[in-house]
Amino acid sequence: MPDVYGLRQAGTYRKSNDMQDKRAPRNRTITLTAAEIKRYRRRLLQVDAPVGPAAILGKTICQNLFGILDYLPPQFVDLLFVDPPYNLDKSFNKRSFNRMTLAEYETWLDSWLAPLVRTLKPTASIYICGDWQSSAAIHRVVQKYFVVRNRITWEREKGRGAKTNWKNASEDIWFCTMTNEYAFNVEAVKLKRRVIAPYTDNGQPKDWAETRRGRFRLTHPSNLWTDLTVPFWSMLENTDHPTQKPEKLLAKIILASSNPGDVVFDPFLGSGTTSVVAKKLGRQYTGIELDEIFCYLCEKRLEMAEADSRIQGYEEGVFWERNSKT
Repeated sequence: MPDVYGLRQAGTYRKSNDMQDKRAPRNRTITLTAAEIKRYRRRLLQVDAPVGPAAILGKTICQNLFGILDYLPPQFVDLLFVDPPYNLDKSFNKRSFNRMTLAEYETWLDSWLAPLVRTLKPTASIYICGDWQSSAAIHRVVQKYFVVRNRITWEREKGRGAKTNWKNASEDIWFCTMTNEYAFNVEAVKLKRRVIAPYTDNGQPKDWAETRRGRFRLTHPSNLWTDLTVPFWSMLENTDHPTQKPEKLLAKIILASSNPGDVVFDPFLGSGTTSVVAKKLGRQYTGIELDEIFCYLCEKRLEMAEADSRIQGYEEGVFWERNSKT
């Protein structure tokens, strides 16, 4: 079994912004100054005894997940979003994840998912991310505890090319629920698509409308997501986290599977996208992240969200196709 999180020491922390090489003028990647690190450090939470929800909501917990599992409150989570390390050799600042056999990875998943079940309300929804190499193991574990509803596949529109294999440009998200009673707000997650064939009925638009940007129709969300943009240097949400999920992706999940005021929990918080989007959409939130630098980035993003609650690709209450609206 690997060390905590399946991570072992490797490399060094990135330098804070005032010590980094100068970035290009149009680079919007969120960075940290020494003064910000000092300020955000005071906000981080560590838990060493059982707590109630009030003690951890709205907080970033900087701690080893395995050291806090027994202290988390029971049945406080409405929506669990999990983006664990995939079964790959991957470095994260000062730590790295080492690839295992599929059976070992399955055992590792179970080691932290089983204890998390008690934190979920009977009406909770669960989303767990993976790729083609880890997806089978995730499915085998989640079906032990939850009702498996669907597998979402989303397109990572950029990816490394391959000469002897198909280019890997997609990832999976397993959608599960605790029971048959759960929230799913389909009207909140419709996608606005450009009309290719503008059918009419007695001369009137059929299921589409003319707008100043062109002809569009609202469509029901499917389990194939092709409208996401992976964060990159010119986007306001971008950080140096190597596997950062798009805010738009979290917005789809949070709007569909929670209601305003519900609690959203992410035990592998990374640079904070889940907490940030939950805050922007009027949900309560908490998350756990072992890496201090990523925790500081989360706190900075939460601070930025107070002044700007926009989510790229989501406007006027609908999601827009990629490149149809920025």
